[in-house]
Amino acid sequence: MIEVLSNGRIYTGQTLVKDKSILIKDGIIQGLIDTAGIPQQAKVTDCQGAIIAPGLLDLQIYGGGGYLFSAKPTAEALHAIADALVAKGTTGFLITLATNSMEVFMEAIRVVRDNPHPAVLGLHLEGPYINPEKRGAHIREYVKPPEIKEVEALLQEAEGVIKMMTLAPEVCSQEIIRLLSRNQVIVSAGHSSATYEQAAAGFRQGISCTTHLFNAMSPLHHRDTGLPGATFQSDKVRASIIVDGIHVDYQAVSIAKKIMQERLFFITDAIEESLEGPYIHIRQSDRFTLPDGTLSGSGLTLLKAVENAVKHVGISLEEALRMASLYPAQILGRPDLGSISAGAKADLLIFDEDFKVQQVWLNGTRNN
Repeated sequence: MIEVLSNGRIYTGQTLVKDKSILIKDGIIQGLIDTAGIPQQAKVTDCQGAIIAPGLLDLQIYGGGGYLFSAKPTAEALHAIADALVAKGTTGFLITLATNSMEVFMEAIRVVRDNPHPAVLGLHLEGPYINPEKRGAHIREYVKPPEIKEVEALLQEAEGVIKMMTLAPEVCSQEIIRLLSRNQVIVSAGHSSATYEQAAAGFRQGISCTTHLFNAMSPLHHRDTGLPGATFQSDKVRASIIVDGIHVDYQAVSIAKKIMQERLFFITDAIEESLEGPYIHIRQSDRFTLPDGTLSGSGLTLLKAVENAVKHVGISLEEALRMASLYPAQILGRPDLGSISAGAKADLLIFDEDFKVQQVWLNGTRNN
């Protein structure tokens, strides 16, 4: 099947292209072509002047579609979450679990491993190897220091589906960090009271990211710049940030962007209401809280994060889209994602000037 998307403003991940069409064959982008070059047998979709962007990629999200994955780690829940996210323009994501029991982690690993979905790129384990002082909404009884045998058991069960793990560098040994890195797990620092020196040491040992910058970590203080300072000072470490105006003030996002440039990327940290199980999340309009009022997650979508970045932070649309697609793809080591270029998967988001989704394409097939 040959598909062509025409009459749109194409954000390729590198530049804005007008007066071109996207040629797709068997779910793969073949390239950008002139109108005169459209194959006669192609099925043409008129995008009516809308914006065509790479599908968005969320490296930290807990639920959607009425399901919180940790509360119900089943294939039904996983696929419902995936379908709900795709409908909103997120064509790839790491389903995320907060600090939990090993039984829940193992069950979630098996579900993700054995029930593939084209939008599910793997698993992000946020915890349990975090600092209890900065646990945030994580349950204290499950927080613990890592043991080599336990980490090895998780990796063995996962068979490669654990793509990312958030941990506190000050509670993890160099041996743990290197074990994860050797197994192609992206190690991210978060829920941490690390000093600048502890964070910098973790980066040297193989930690390559920082999780939800500014949230649940040592503050940026002029006498000890902590994890944020070490993240800013590095020229390689990347950081995720939640751009909902609640988790982080927009001015702080702007400052971080000026310092970090292309090393900063968006996540939603979005969850779903759950009134049963160890994690109780209550929807409060545009956010979620624990019963005691502690902020526990966002109600954000990645497209809304892009909109917020453009309208409230002053980031260009082109760059905001990169922060939600190209940069996460680079972190995952997936050159077939996050751009509109020859050889990339035809995972595409089409939206209007009001940031309303018009079409979503997954593997070259329209999903709405």
